[in-house]
Amino acid sequence: MVIRLTPHIGGKKILLKQSGKDATKKFENFHNASVLQKVASQFLIGEIGTGVEEEASQEEEEEEGNEKSPLTVGETFGDMVPFGDPMWYQDWYSPYYNESHRAVRKAVRAFVEKEIIPFCHEWDEAKKVPKEVFIKAAQAGILGASVQNEDPSLLPYPLPAGVKPEEFDAFHRLIVVDELCRCGSGGVVWALIGGLGIGLPPVIHFGSDELKRKVVKDCLAGTKNICLCITEPSGGSDVAGLVTEAKDMGDHYLLNGEKKWITNGAYADYFTVACRTGEPGFGGISFLLVERTMPGVSTRQMQCSGMWPSGTAYVTFEDVKVPKQNLIGKENRGFKYVMYNFNSERIGIIIQANRFARVCIEDSLKYAHKRKTFGKRLIDHAVIRNKLAHMIRKCEATHAWLEALTYQVTQMPAELQPIRLGGPIALCKAQATRTMEFCTREAAQIFGGLSYSRGGQGERIERLQRESRAYAVPGMYYNHDFLFL
Repeated sequence: MVIRLTPHIGGKKILLKQSGKDATKKFENFHNASVLQKVASQFLIGEIGTGVEEEASQEEEEEEGNEKSPLTVGETFGDMVPFGDPMWYQDWYSPYYNESHRAVRKAVRAFVEKEIIPFCHEWDEAKKVPKEVFIKAAQAGILGASVQNEDPSLLPYPLPAGVKPEEFDAFHRLIVVDELCRCGSGGVVWALIGGLGIGLPPVIHFGSDELKRKVVKDCLAGTKNICLCITEPSGGSDVAGLVTEAKDMGDHYLLNGEKKWITNGAYADYFTVACRTGEPGFGGISFLLVERTMPGVSTRQMQCSGMWPSGTAYVTFEDVKVPKQNLIGKENRGFKYVMYNFNSERIGIIIQANRFARVCIEDSLKYAHKRKTFGKRLIDHAVIRNKLAHMIRKCEATHAWLEALTYQVTQMPAELQPIRLGGPIALCKAQATRTMEFCTREAAQIFGGLSYSRGGQGERIERLQRESRAYAVPGMYYNHDFLFL
């Protein structure tokens, strides 16, 4: 790689020392490959010998007849960093996936590589994802794929790789969310699908046809945003104890109360609000669809440790008049809808947390192979290999459990799933979030000071350390996940 003399954070001398030299190895020692995607590519004059190498490579392939290694048993996908992707990506057999799953995987990865990964640090620092990115994600089918929906007429765009809605299953959805999380930013992921993934399902599954027509298509098109409002200043996991109240005023409800830590609340157009319409306890809760344009609705973005682009907000409802037709489902049946929603919310958390653990493994392996201490690479130190081994075993065990649960979702009658799968999914969510916490901590030890700085080679590790708590707490804190059993 040859670069032109340009302003450098370390001053001109940094570049002058490399004048006329191949600076590739030194560049790789101090920068991530993503820097080339966004910053350095504009200064690229050319690549030496690539044409000759390509011709030689083609000749070798023709001579060998494209023969695979005798150790390769199946198809491979990705850059093949050991355990940097699920096992079925890396030529292992799996009973869960077919060609349509592989096509979705390829389509979403291409989108994320081009439209998301190069900009994550910029969006994280700005605490905002540009609106046009929502539109692009919708057009790529990612928003529509992230929410379970049995009505194809509500989809504004085709699903990824053109998979038919009736053929799109829970494993397709797992792949979409998993691939999106390769970006290494929970804040960006939550900005795009966080509020959507938990705020829209109650409308889709229990809302009237009028509400569906009004809300669903715009949200899946990326032109509108929605969020779920359950947690209050007084508590979150104890849903039956919520106090936000909606009084029946005849032709409307009068809504008063506060909601806290609401994902996407800062910029949401719609709020799926759990509120009290009846007696104390779980029997008096209902869901209302509240619109930002209704007088009395106000939001304030909260300053949190992580998930900065996701618009976490404190939401206030003060004498908000909500039309009766904005009731989602039946009055005082909201607790059932909340519990129904918990399974899909927790599975989403499992997918995200475990992929972020895998991001830590991938980045740590790459860094350990190039960083040298005491005369040898980090990977050559037994203590580093031990750390990586424990990270990998936790991540792979969690992913195997996730796939087993996902298979049950595809086979078990829907009415039984909240009862039969609620406990196992809660346990797996606890394991996934603890795995993420463990892997971010161990990766930070491998990266050293780089994991304490925003940006640079340890960027994703630094960010995921801050964001790990945001996965342990939502969807019930993992201590409560155990109580859920």
